[in-house]
Amino acid sequence: MVSRASSSQRLEPLRHVDAGVLNIAYYETGPADGPVALLLHGFPYDIHSYVDVAPILASQGCRAIVPYLRGYGPTRFLDASTPRSGEQAAIGADLIALLDALSIPRAVFAGYDWGGRAACVGAALWPERCIGLVCVNSYLIQDIANALKPARPEREVPYWYQWYFQIERGRAGLAADRRGITRILWQQWSPNWKFDEACLERTSIAHDNPDYVDIVIHSYRHRYGLVDGDPRYADIEQKLAALPPISVPAITLDGEGDGVASATHGKASAAKFTGRRVHRKIPRAGHNLPQEEPEAFAAAVMELIKA
Repeated sequence: MVSRASSSQRLEPLRHVDAGVLNIAYYETGPADGPVALLLHGFPYDIHSYVDVAPILASQGCRAIVPYLRGYGPTRFLDASTPRSGEQAAIGADLIALLDALSIPRAVFAGYDWGGRAACVGAALWPERCIGLVCVNSYLIQDIANALKPARPEREVPYWYQWYFQIERGRAGLAADRRGITRILWQQWSPNWKFDEACLERTSIAHDNPDYVDIVIHSYRHRYGLVDGDPRYADIEQKLAALPPISVPAITLDGEGDGVASATHGKASAAKFTGRRVHRKIPRAGHNLPQEEPEAFAAAVMELIKA
């Protein structure tokens, strides 16, 4: 496999639905009565991580739904007073709220980075809603209680942006140059991915969302236990603190060229998957695996649907 530039098209037209605390903007393709795959993007990306995955799934009879996460693109909060939380419980709750709003009883939850974490949260806490899980970097529910325990120095280096976002200089830096930070992270995290400026700009527009900076900063401060979460998600966070197992069928993927997450996640978190689970390493793929290797990602989704 060779990591390559993805299609240059835009995923449009978008649809909108009120779901929980959000009006969620999303792209949908495929037959309305097909099995559903919910495709969830990460930071600092957007729905175009699935620009090639979605049509592959649609061509095989799958209904693919690709939402903008809170703080991205045209997704907006319904109430100006709602805390702009980026905590893991919030993005997991958003996933279930979207299913409820669209009257979808069950779906494959598929994602990477923030989207993979939302998918893991949904699969662990609402297994009855999950046909199966596809997740890059395996088990992504955060162990906040132990988050301040340091890793080996060589593993800490790629997380420079997380330390940067802990201080107000980092918040100001993100607000001042969202595109610059995105470009650097894409280059570091996916050294074999040949994206161009048009590809970067297509996604960076989504980061102009007025809530983007607040949600990103809150996410990276909350995961280290340094700020409080939104009280409405306290019960979910309490359940996540126990690091609940994932019992649904799962296919986990690691990119061997991932510049931020080592391709050893599969073995390290194996015990957290108590159901049928397959783990695969994808040669040369970086952190944005669905956009870099869409065929491998789509194949994993369809394998769960056909099981």
